[in-house]
Amino acid sequence: MVPIPLTLFQKIEKRGVLSRLFYENQYCENGTEKRSLCSSLRMNGDQKSDVYAQEKQDFVQHFSQIIRVLTEDEMGHPETGDAIAQLEEILGYDAIGGKCHRGLTVLAIRELVEPRKRDTQSLQWALTVGWHVELLQAFFLVADDIMDSSLTCRGQISCIYRLLKLYCREQPYYLNLIELFLQSSYQTEIGQTLDLITAPQGNVDLGRFTERRYKSIEKYKIAFYSFYLPVATVMYMARINGEKEHANAKKILQEMGEFFQIQDDYLDLFGDPSVTGKFGTDIQDNKSCWLVVQCLQWEILKENYGQKEAKKVAQVKALYEELDLPAEFLHYEEDSHSHFMGLIEQYAVPLPAAIFLGLARKIY
Repeated sequence: MVPIPLTLFQKIEKRGVLSRLFYENQYCENGTEKRSLCSSLRMNGDQKSDVYAQEKQDFVQHFSQIIRVLTEDEMGHPETGDAIAQLEEILGYDAIGGKCHRGLTVLAIRELVEPRKRDTQSLQWALTVGWHVELLQAFFLVADDIMDSSLTCRGQISCIYRLLKLYCREQPYYLNLIELFLQSSYQTEIGQTLDLITAPQGNVDLGRFTERRYKSIEKYKIAFYSFYLPVATVMYMARINGEKEHANAKKILQEMGEFFQIQDDYLDLFGDPSVTGKFGTDIQDNKSCWLVVQCLQWEILKENYGQKEAKKVAQVKALYEELDLPAEFLHYEEDSHSHFMGLIEQYAVPLPAAIFLGLARKIY
C-alpha cells in the first residue's frame, strides 16, 4: 500500500472541502492497519520535515562555493574583471530565494548509493549538480519573464556547463548529463515558443486555445525540466541508463508536471498572494491556462479575456466562479493524487518510491 501524504488532506481541509473528522474516520479508524498508517504518517512527516530543513540548509550554504568557483580565478582580471564582478552580483542577488525543490531532488542520489560510498566528495557532486538544475531553472525564469514583460522576476545567467566540466568531467555520467541538460533546454525552449505563438501579446484570439495545445505547452515548458530533469540526473549519476527505466520515470513525472501547471494556473487567480508570492495576471496577459480552456464556449469570455481593465478581469473571474471551477480543480486535485500513487506503485522501480513521493509532497 502506498502511503497517502497527510499534507494533501491538510491542504484540502484548509480550503473547506474536507474536515479533519472525515479524514480521521476515513483513514484512521477503519482498522488497525489504517490507524497505524496515520500514526506513521504523522511521525514520518515531522522526521522528514527536519531532514528536509537540514538538506535545504546544506544546499543553500553550498552555493557560496558555486559562486567562488565561477568567479575567483578571474576576479580582478584587467580585461574581464568588471564582467566577473557583475556575474558575482547577479548570482548572489537572484539565485537564492526559491524553494529549490528541483535541486534538492538530486540529493536523492544518496538513497541509491551504498552507505560506505556516501563520502564527502559524492555529497559535493550531488550538491553541485543540484545547483546546475537550479541555475537552469533560473535561466528559464528570466526568459519567461522577458517574454511576458513581467514586473517582477527571479532569475539569472546560466553557468551550468562550466560547472559540469569543473566538477564532473572525470565521471562516467558526464556525457549523459551534458546531453540531458541540452535536451531539457531544447524542450523547454519549444514549450516557450508554443506559449508565445498561442497567446501573442496584443493579439487576443481564443481560437488558438485548445486543450491539446495547452497540454503540449505544459509538457514541454514545465514537465521536462521541472520534474524529469532532476530525477533523470539522479538516475544517470546512479548508473541507471536504460531507456525503459527512464521511460517509466517519465510516465510518472510528466503527469506530475501536468498537475503542477494546472495548480499554478489555478493559484494565479485564486491563490493568496502572501503565500504564492505573486499577483496573478493570466487573464490580463491573455495566457493559455487551465481555467480559460475549461470555458472557451462562453461569449462573455471572448468579450473580456486578455483585457487590462479591472472590470473586464472581474467579469472573467465571475464566470469562473459561476461555473464552479474552484470546486472542479479541487476534485481534479484529489483524483490526480490517487492517479500518481498508482503510477508510482507501477513504475517507480528501480528507483525508491520515496523519490517520487517526495516530489508529490512538495506539490500537494
